[in-house]
Amino acid sequence: MHLESNTTTVNKSQEELFNFLSDVKNFETIMPDSIQRFELLDENSFLFQLKGMPEIGLQIKDKTPHSQIVLGAKSDKFPFTLKADLTPISENQTEAQLIFDGEFNAMMAMMVKSPLKNFINTLAEKIGQL
Repeated sequence: MHLESNTTTVNKSQEELFNFLSDVKNFETIMPDSIQRFELLDENSFLFQLKGMPEIGLQIKDKTPHSQIVLGAKSDKFPFTLKADLTPISENQTEAQLIFDGEFNAMMAMMVKSPLKNFINTLAEKIGQL
């Protein structure tokens, strides 16, 4: 399953936004309001739970300085990645887009597609408010 968030413009340089998203503790500030739990596991991973959803562990899998950060599931149960693509617009503005790629069976994909799309759009929206 491939989902893309809306593209958002952030009033930060590409390097500032990259550094912000590279620090996993900052993800707590961009989580949806329906967050029930957020826990740092280590410097590269965290666990979160949204209302009515199971706990999800994410960890930084890869970074391309200043242009992309790839988060991935800590569990092999539901393998997926969440990429943040950062494109500079100007010295103090960056365009950000989140891209979700996951391997789910058809039944699971039907159940999670809408909540996941809402989740990544909310993350992108909150990143735009930084």
